[in-house]
Amino acid sequence: MDKAASCDSPPVRKEMILKEEVMVEGKWAKLAQTTYTDPNGKSRIWETVKRTTKKTGAADGVAVIAVLKRTLHYDCLILVKQFRPPMGCYCLELPAGLIDDGESERDAALRELVEETGYHGEVSGVSPAVCLDPGLTNCTTHLVYVTVNGDDSVNIRPKQQLSDGGMLPVNCQRREYKLLKFVEVVLIPVNELLKKLDEMVQKEDVVVDARVYVYALGLTDAILKPAQLPVLKA
Repeated sequence: MDKAASCDSPPVRKEMILKEEVMVEGKWAKLAQTTYTDPNGKSRIWETVKRTTKKTGAADGVAVIAVLKRTLHYDCLILVKQFRPPMGCYCLELPAGLIDDGESERDAALRELVEETGYHGEVSGVSPAVCLDPGLTNCTTHLVYVTVNGDDSVNIRPKQQLSDGGMLPVNCQRREYKLLKFVEVVLIPVNELLKKLDEMVQKEDVVVDARVYVYALGLTDAILKPAQLPVLKA
């Protein structure tokens, strides 16, 4: 009986964080050296990048999966295109941003959507906090699903309300910055999302955010794969 019980017991995890030392810290991000133990109990070191604005126990931000619905039009996914200095090129992304103090993920998503695209919508769902690049950073985000009524007068001619984004030096000695954001709104029909993304990558100097591409793959599989019989190799 005791032997059976021990077999059913989950293995004891030995991985744990031992210490973290900040190597370089800037205004928004810091490079840290994290010492941890692996599954064999051996001490190892990992270099990690973290936000200086990170709040304990809370997601950093939101990414908005916003679908624009209009009479006699195909449903469109609302995306944003902007130059990303770390990538050195333009990226096609979901509208996204950090969650302000005292703000819910729903409110943050609707605010970011209006700021970056000008569209007003209604939240239909929120994911749990998910990681973005766990091999590099501890940044997390909520995926927020939003429906946008394109027939509503407020969404006929949407106007962006761009706020802070990129950093423009004002006084380098004092490390003072004026923050700017430049964002282009891109609408892509949901029923040909994957095709249009592939075309943009071929024709333009643009990289597609992994969340956007995975979403497109999921839509494609959901539409096509149920009608296809699987062929399995023996």
